[in-house]
Amino acid sequence: MLKYAFALVAAPLALTGAFVAATPATAQSPSDSLKAISAHLRAMSTMTANFAQTDRSGQLLAGKLTLKQPGRIRFQYGKDVNLLIVADGKALTMIDYDVNQVQRWPINNSPLGALLNPDQDLSKYGKLIPTRNPDVLSVEVRDPKRPEYGVITMIFTKVASAPGGLRLDGWVSLDSKNNRTSIRLSDQKYGVPVANSTFNWTDPRPNRRGRR
Repeated sequence: MLKYAFALVAAPLALTGAFVAATPATAQSPSDSLKAISAHLRAMSTMTANFAQTDRSGQLLAGKLTLKQPGRIRFQYGKDVNLLIVADGKALTMIDYDVNQVQRWPINNSPLGALLNPDQDLSKYGKLIPTRNPDVLSVEVRDPKRPEYGVITMIFTKVASAPGGLRLDGWVSLDSKNNRTSIRLSDQKYGVPVANSTFNWTDPRPNRRGRR
């Protein structure tokens, strides 16, 4: 089951396929668009959404996403997937309850670091990807000095009522081993109350059972 988790935090560029055009059609300059995306990430204190995850083989998994800045996110899969992915502000943890396996590493060592660190300098690490629709922004974030951290391409739509005037619609990510996946979001809700305990998890490993 952990292969699904690796794909999520590591991974198809299919999500951007509907938006990418041969020539730029954005109304804003790249620098202004990157500033707008940074403003959105800083203003997005909390968010809940439904997510649909597709891996490179086309397998679809769905669930509920909860995000709280800075650094907290929870992917709660449906009942048929006994897997949890959660970040507690410091580390990203993947728990496979089918085999009682846990893997954990610093958030910034994964592509999700670009989403969960609102203070990241997108002008240094981000590149705007041209889209057909001037109301859709796509930004690719990578650290050229740390290719092992992977690449994430985030997709935003201009929505006046959303934080900073943008709505996060999903992302695609790719790790250094070319593991890919896409995440599409729906029913986004911003500014909802989210307790820090939402990002706790139960350790299934023998002799380590208990809440984290």
